[in-house]
Amino acid sequence: MQALSRRLLLLGALAFAGSAYAAGLAGAPAPFDKGGVNIAVVSFVGSGDWLQAFEAGAKRQADALKVNLTISSARNDNDTQRNMIEQAINRKVDGIIINNGRPEALKDVAQKALDAGIKVVAYDVDLGNPAIPQIEQSDASMARLVLEQAIKDKGKGFTGGAVYVAGFAPLDRRYKIWKDFVGQYGLKEKAVWGVVNDTVPASVADQTKAVLRANPDITVIFTPWDEFAKGVKLAIDELGLAEKVKIYGVDISTADIQLMTEKNSAWVATAATNAAVVGEVAVRAVSLAIAGQPPGHSVMLQPTLITRDTLLKNNIKTMEDLQRKFPAFLASDAATAKWIPPVKR
Repeated sequence: MQALSRRLLLLGALAFAGSAYAAGLAGAPAPFDKGGVNIAVVSFVGSGDWLQAFEAGAKRQADALKVNLTISSARNDNDTQRNMIEQAINRKVDGIIINNGRPEALKDVAQKALDAGIKVVAYDVDLGNPAIPQIEQSDASMARLVLEQAIKDKGKGFTGGAVYVAGFAPLDRRYKIWKDFVGQYGLKEKAVWGVVNDTVPASVADQTKAVLRANPDITVIFTPWDEFAKGVKLAIDELGLAEKVKIYGVDISTADIQLMTEKNSAWVATAATNAAVVGEVAVRAVSLAIAGQPPGHSVMLQPTLITRDTLLKNNIKTMEDLQRKFPAFLASDAATAKWIPPVKR
């Protein structure tokens, strides 16, 4: 029964993006010059605004490259993600983009893909393999930017908590910076909580209410993922603590902007890259590898600090507005080449 349930989950989480491109891309190196290139995106998480934007960006870049793109989500299940990568290997795709996940569950199957001649790139999961380019959005820089803002707003020595689940590379890197700040600025870490499941905001909201009731002296909550921030904000709003407890987060989306700009919102700052641009870069990076032009082991995107005050002063309500005000959110020059066409925006 468990195997059947996983198989149904696997089938339900699989989607195809873009058209079946048979024609090649003029002026491109092999195999893009003849067409028929197949790339699979396999994500660990199964929902959220960030993932939707990432997938939209990947699809746009794949369309520009005339690449056949398969998108699948494991919905937070390690075995399902492994099975999806196995399926991509069996389909003999040209490249695989692994988006997040547990390294210990993926290292061997990622190596199996490489052994089959398939190019692999990874985003937000460190597979410890020099043959697999790592696409990163400088998690340390994001955490540092937003926590520096917290120190500016609250001063040294404030009492805070962090939402965190160990074992996910981006969360591990971001939480490490929080711990550095705790030591450097004499912060008091009263609680650490969190969960990664199919209902992250609702689950984190319930946890946060319990934490805040038990620790009424908490004034700052660090949320290294916007799905965590949504849950924390739900709890703060329900408890009527928006004036007292402030959220410092990571990631941004149109939905996040709306939450940050609500009247008396507790979410006062975030640091982020554009998830859609990350998706574009991921497709470009694996395409360069397929063409025999590897992008290097580390493909880095630099983040931007965004405060609630900035959003309100500039009347920013959507990601489109944000891109107009912050050019770094419109595009990235990471993993580019003359033969790779720009996306249609």
